[in-house]
Amino acid sequence: MDAFQEFDQPSAPQKSTGAIISHALETYKGVFLYALLAMVIYIVASMLIQAISGFDSKMMMEEIRDSSGDYSSLRIWEIPGMRVYYGLSGLVGVLMAPLYVGLIYVANKYDFKEQIQISDLFIGYRQNLVNILIYSIISSIILAISFALCVLPGFFVMPLLLLGYPILLFENASFGDAISKSFQIAKENYGVMLGTSVLGLLISLSGILLCFVGILLTFMFFLVVMYSAYTAFLGRPKQVEFKS
Repeated sequence: MDAFQEFDQPSAPQKSTGAIISHALETYKGVFLYALLAMVIYIVASMLIQAISGFDSKMMMEEIRDSSGDYSSLRIWEIPGMRVYYGLSGLVGVLMAPLYVGLIYVANKYDFKEQIQISDLFIGYRQNLVNILIYSIISSIILAISFALCVLPGFFVMPLLLLGYPILLFENASFGDAISKSFQIAKENYGVMLGTSVLGLLISLSGILLCFVGILLTFMFFLVVMYSAYTAFLGRPKQVEFKS
């Protein structure tokens, strides 16, 4: 498989939060069904690990309700299956990373007006898989620690990782190079990247307002934001070509 190569195209969005988000919204309309499929796969995987672990989500909700706002009294680790479920959820989260990369690939094919196949959604499992998985673990740990520090630091760290997945896909980069390049570009354009990350995240989570069902429709939007940000700062990448 040949690596991606980059070249600038006039249709790439300008380097501004508004232009990037606008481009992402237009692109998301075209790849919505694939984003929905990716979300359904994630939900099905979550349901399977809940069944395997024996985790009782109803009991956890009752614990939260009975705490009356005093979350320090929660004993969530005593809930049956909670530890196993937590561990398996982390594993599933990592294994889903190549699927997220696949949605970025689908967005790029849509931009080029090329025919999209369902198999395109799984390209991350065929290209640069090891680096994608390692990057997913490292970035998840970084974000988890950042958001654990009173939430706010997470929003400031998020822009530094915004371009990681597209770099891994389009440049066939190592996880270290993806982190380094994403950090460097974000530091040089931090205001735009911060605005893009926060606004993209808010739109992605906006589905929660629709009785939580709407999260199915919006959650994967942030991945398309990553793609649009990449095209804005690094140009439109060529499509990958498979060797026969």
